[in-house]
Amino acid sequence: MEEPRVKNAIISVSDKLGLADFAKGLAAAGVRLYSTGGTRRHLESSGIPVTDISAYTGFPEMMDGRLKTLHPKVHGGILNRRDNPKDIEALEKYGIETFELIVVNLYPFEQTVARADVTDAEAIENIDIGGPTMIRAAAKNHQFCAVVTSPDQYAPVLEQIQKTGCTTLSMRRSLAQAAFSKTAAYDLAISHYFAERSADIEFPQKLTTSIDLKTVLRYGENPHQKSALYIDPKSKTASAVNARVLNGKALSYNNLLDLDNALSLVRSFQEPAAAVLKHNNPCGAALGQTPVEAIRKAMEGDPLSAFGSILGFNRAVDKDSAEYLSTPGLFVEAIIAPEFTPEAVEILTTKPKWKANVRLLECGSLAVPPAPWQIRPLEGGALLQEADNLPDPEEDWTVVTDTRPTEEQMRDLRFAWHVVRFVKSNAIVISKDQMILGAGAGQMSRVDSVKIAVEKSGDRITGSVLASDAFFPFPDGLQTAAEAGVTAFIQPGGSRNDAVVIEACNKFGLPMVFTGRRHFKH
Repeated sequence: MEEPRVKNAIISVSDKLGLADFAKGLAAAGVRLYSTGGTRRHLESSGIPVTDISAYTGFPEMMDGRLKTLHPKVHGGILNRRDNPKDIEALEKYGIETFELIVVNLYPFEQTVARADVTDAEAIENIDIGGPTMIRAAAKNHQFCAVVTSPDQYAPVLEQIQKTGCTTLSMRRSLAQAAFSKTAAYDLAISHYFAERSADIEFPQKLTTSIDLKTVLRYGENPHQKSALYIDPKSKTASAVNARVLNGKALSYNNLLDLDNALSLVRSFQEPAAAVLKHNNPCGAALGQTPVEAIRKAMEGDPLSAFGSILGFNRAVDKDSAEYLSTPGLFVEAIIAPEFTPEAVEILTTKPKWKANVRLLECGSLAVPPAPWQIRPLEGGALLQEADNLPDPEEDWTVVTDTRPTEEQMRDLRFAWHVVRFVKSNAIVISKDQMILGAGAGQMSRVDSVKIAVEKSGDRITGSVLASDAFFPFPDGLQTAAEAGVTAFIQPGGSRNDAVVIEACNKFGLPMVFTGRRHFKH
């Protein structure tokens, strides 16, 4: 069967970017244009011949524009099957034109509801009805009708029509897929709007999300795995996903995981902070008076593991920080920060041996908080939970030992407790002077995590503090750390052996704080 020649097109859009040139090209190719309201006026003002839909259907727009295209002469022209004699008979009987091209984009619902002052009435009036109906009809009947839902589709569609007077089935099928994705995302945004305003709904009956493909990655966690990066267009939070890449090779799947965790770690500190990530665990993290002091301390926490690491900053990477990172022997895979000074970019992209490859990601202000919910896929389903990204109320903390922490110890305990939530469970962080000395991560036994952290800390451990993401089930881990030189502890508490653990701490004359809150990270 021959491809249907594009004789008639309906154009009804909110976003008029590039529309006049597209419509002129269609008209020059012999396509008769039909339109509504503001779109018709826009085309007429550009000198493009257009037929008003109301003149064609014989019915005026009504109900403040709510009713424009919902008419058999519109949808019959879209949905008819050219190879079905009864459909052709109906067209002739009722004087229905065939439409081979539908150009529609929707009322700006998401932009409208994103405004802080939006009212329910405004939101509801920006729920498009006729537009999605035409889009779905054309996408369903893509064997005979092409549906254009975005200005970036104008050029390839016009090129085909200008060359042959038709569109190919392959293109129409691709446009149909994009169209159904568009209407699905649109309906999802509306559903989310109502769900957010329904106080009686804690968890939705259907967990749905709409995120857009940003790029196909070289591979996934391993070279034999395909992967791609998707982005939530509604998210305003500074992140690795929407950061501006200033330099370097393409980001990998594992790079993005590390960058995300690095930024999460540093973003809630008020002081200048830096984190060093390796295999999605912080092997270094520190606070400083300046960014360079923070990154120097962070890199010195575990220099061996820091080789080939991912760095996160909560301040601009400046000249001094860049000069330090260019020290011979240091090798960095990627850096994410709110911004980079011009001097820092110049240094990092010209001085170190890895200058051409290092990825520099500028994520912008960290003022907007991250999303309050996390979705984690499972085989056959998903988990939804509140994100663990809020600071713990210190007024709930309790000193449970005879000895109380000194002011200096308390400062380090706060730092270690903040960092330990970003280490995989069982998680142990040993720190001093607001920097990581050693971390034990991902062990099946908590005492093994303690031993690893102690070994990483080395001779520096004397006078340090230790944070544990969950309770000590037995005093053995605490004893190992105390005998190595740890002088204060912070942990959630809650074990049936708490009394035994507290007794062990008192035996050493060391303070311990219970926070009452666990921070597992699986």
